[in-house]
Amino acid sequence: MKKLLAHALAHPRARSYLLGMRKLALMAIVASLAGLVSLFVQNAVIATSVHAASPHNPPHSKRWTTMDSWMKPSSADLKKKLTPEQYRVTQEQGTEPPFRNALWDNHAPGIYVDVVSGEPLFSSLDKFDSGTGWPSFTRPLESSNIVEVTDKSHGMVRVEVRSKHADSHLGHVFDDGPAPTRLRYCMNAASMRFIPAGDLEKEGYGEYAKLFVGKS
Repeated sequence: MKKLLAHALAHPRARSYLLGMRKLALMAIVASLAGLVSLFVQNAVIATSVHAASPHNPPHSKRWTTMDSWMKPSSADLKKKLTPEQYRVTQEQGTEPPFRNALWDNHAPGIYVDVVSGEPLFSSLDKFDSGTGWPSFTRPLESSNIVEVTDKSHGMVRVEVRSKHADSHLGHVFDDGPAPTRLRYCMNAASMRFIPAGDLEKEGYGEYAKLFVGKS
């Protein structure tokens, strides 16, 4: 029997057949492994999505921290998204009329974010009545989202305040504010969107909710 088998294997066609069968077997094994890997990846993606959307980890809980990959919309898109006043102020360095804006006398707890990008800018905890008719703050909520540049327009030398990522014109900062900073960040309401403390979680700014716990 062994002699017959050896004789059969010695035949060229038999060897070719066996090599072909071995190749098919290896291909089947590789395909099976590839399928297992694909299934593992799919399950991992599903698990991550479920975790991201869980009540303890809301889907937008870190929305603003993705600014590094955020791209500013074109001027044409911004004109569609913003009101004419918001566009004039944020993109053309405009100034809204005092006392005729939605936020100068807003005393509700919450935060103020850039109207274009949503990056956090100021908190109601640092807001005060400056008597100027514009929303005023003693300091930024996130100083890393604030850029200060020298402004020599209108025959004056001032410090302009812009948002870092959206590059929106926000207003100016002066050194005549109250303690403890002695600064007055005089902002345009048109440059900002107010998010009430009660809406921070659902709006994607849950990490700031703790700032307002126990505060009215």
